[in-house]
Amino acid sequence: MGVAVAAVLDRAGLGSVRKGQLLPLHPAGSKTINEGVDLVENDEGGVVFLSGVAAWCWDDADVVGRRLAAVSLLQVGAATQLEVAAGFGVHDVTLRKWRDAWSADGIDGLAPRKMGPRRRSKLTEEMVAEIVALKGEGMSLAAVAAQVGVSARSVAYALSRSRRSIPTTGTAAPVRAEPAGELVALASPEGRDVERQAARRGEMTEAPPVITEGASLPLAGALVILPTLASTGLLDAFDQVYGSQRAAFYGLGSLVLSMSFAALLGCSRAEAAGRLSPTDVGRLIGLDRGPEPKTVRRRTEELAVVGRSDQLGLALARHRLDSLGSEGGVFYLDGHVRAYHGTARVPMHHVARLARSMPGEEDAWLCDATGGGVLVWSSPPGSGLTAELRRASQEIRALVGPDTRPTIIFDRGGWSPKTFCELVGAGFDICTYRKAPLPRQPRSAFVEHVFVDDLGRSHAYWLADARVRIGFKDGTRDCYFACRQVTRLDPVTAHQTQVLTTLYGHDPTDVAHKTFSRWRQENFFRYMLAHYDLDALDSYSKVDDDPERKVTNPARRTADRKLNEARGSLARAEQAEGNAVLHGRRGGADPQVVAAFADARAHIEGLEAEAKTHPAKIRLGDAHPDAKRLGVERKRIFDYIRMATYNAESDLARLLGPHYTRADDEARTLLREIFSRPADMEIDNGVLHVRIDALSAPRRTRALAALCQQLSATNTIYPGTTLVLDYTVKDHPAG
Repeated sequence: MGVAVAAVLDRAGLGSVRKGQLLPLHPAGSKTINEGVDLVENDEGGVVFLSGVAAWCWDDADVVGRRLAAVSLLQVGAATQLEVAAGFGVHDVTLRKWRDAWSADGIDGLAPRKMGPRRRSKLTEEMVAEIVALKGEGMSLAAVAAQVGVSARSVAYALSRSRRSIPTTGTAAPVRAEPAGELVALASPEGRDVERQAARRGEMTEAPPVITEGASLPLAGALVILPTLASTGLLDAFDQVYGSQRAAFYGLGSLVLSMSFAALLGCSRAEAAGRLSPTDVGRLIGLDRGPEPKTVRRRTEELAVVGRSDQLGLALARHRLDSLGSEGGVFYLDGHVRAYHGTARVPMHHVARLARSMPGEEDAWLCDATGGGVLVWSSPPGSGLTAELRRASQEIRALVGPDTRPTIIFDRGGWSPKTFCELVGAGFDICTYRKAPLPRQPRSAFVEHVFVDDLGRSHAYWLADARVRIGFKDGTRDCYFACRQVTRLDPVTAHQTQVLTTLYGHDPTDVAHKTFSRWRQENFFRYMLAHYDLDALDSYSKVDDDPERKVTNPARRTADRKLNEARGSLARAEQAEGNAVLHGRRGGADPQVVAAFADARAHIEGLEAEAKTHPAKIRLGDAHPDAKRLGVERKRIFDYIRMATYNAESDLARLLGPHYTRADDEARTLLREIFSRPADMEIDNGVLHVRIDALSAPRRTRALAALCQQLSATNTIYPGTTLVLDYTVKDHPAG
């Protein structure tokens, strides 16, 4: 028995056992792997006991011996793979690799292999030493990079690498280092103090991402969003609009990426992001920790001061429409009211989902054919959807160009035949529900049609097609709006829904499906409210409302209320008096009653005259000098990050559809489970491998595996690096 093993036994209290004497069944300080299987391990080495008998032993430098002991326990069936992995402190996948390597190459297969990129690094040891020396002389990162002949990022990486090679002292207990080639479970990111200090001195505008390799890293499943998030152009749009910002550790890319991950995990508000572990977010963005809420607030406020949220929205919208291709010509328009619960006097709006009026701000949202967000802007108080149709036509025309004929679909809130004529004259097609519909059409007018949508689902419609004219007044002239009417019949309830459109050359089923798919926008609002904090008060800033805006005169409102109350009282009194005479309870007109009615009518005439002395509309500055509007710039930055992340999630859900039977009902639920799953992260030959833990059920794991195969085929580059993302799924555990 070797000296190291003897030391292990001695520390376990077994050094004085005589030859031939049976060892205790559970040695002191041992770790029980399974019934009758115990492990004693310390900084001297380790011993595995079977029923109290030492079966395998190794010293602290014998990596092969330790791995052989673990594999041998599997081979003799002394414990399961999960039990052995837990006992030896490695991942079950690592243990399986050891077993496969031993089966293929014997003892040689258990020798650790050097991991990392195969190409030779540009940073030689001599260059790293020179960089450290120059930096020690007080030179800036840029100056060091110019003298050595590498980039500033390479200089920062070299300084970080040199810092990691210096041993640190402290009071923490020593941790056993895993051999090269293994992934450390719950690996912590390397500290980035050098870069943080450089950023404080103004020498760095962004810390380069450094991937933390490790096993079972929390929330690493959220990395599946990167391929579809790249397709939204979010990071490129921020870089294009805001460009390089001031010197900071968190560059614009890492800041936006961390906010997108936080939104994906249900913490899209800056304050709510504090509920996520900074270390977990840091691994996702390639830094030691994610930005704190105060950092997010400060940095987004700096972006808001620039005032370029409109340009950001246009950049994202153009990228979105380019990616949609032929589907980019259909738009849904609707308004959404963000209720306000503060103390400032802001405009009143009707909140449909609450069925009441309350302070708030109304936003007009433009969505694409798939229900994804395209553009958002603030609506003037009291403008209505009709006025927003004109604004929408201008925004859409700027996006699609002069040679395209887009289609705008909206609900009855935008009903205005005059506006319809303006839109058609401007080169647009419309689809909307008819207001005040005509009498029901006979059952014989309807024909059954079948439509297959973009997801391969069949829809049956009973439709009637006709041409109609809608009359309206333009000043004193009688005008008509000629259009097509497609009526849908519900064969069960016999309810008829009439749709007006100018899409003459389209199949009626296409018109019906486009119009009824307007619920995709309603689903957009509902999901964004529930999971992306759409109504969050992202900024407490306020601006003065337009003092010249006309509002209802409070004095006139009070006078009208008194007048209506008096008229109601008189009407009730007249009704009671008439009933009394009609039923014979009063034989004739009582002079006192007649006089009372005369006085009441005179009082009403006086109230009418008093009401007319007050104008119906006055300047807002005269009625409410303290009127405010909620600040919009910072809110829009968060909105566009939420919108792009939602669009990326929607694209993932569509990719998941063919591989999951219940995708129509559970696709997003499954995605939220994926986002919160742990995963292994490992770099090999320029590829970042993301191996996600199995999900709650085998069918869900199989769907994720198919999704990972599609995402890997995109060859997406991890932002800020040259690493290609590759996604796989671990085997679903048996049982």
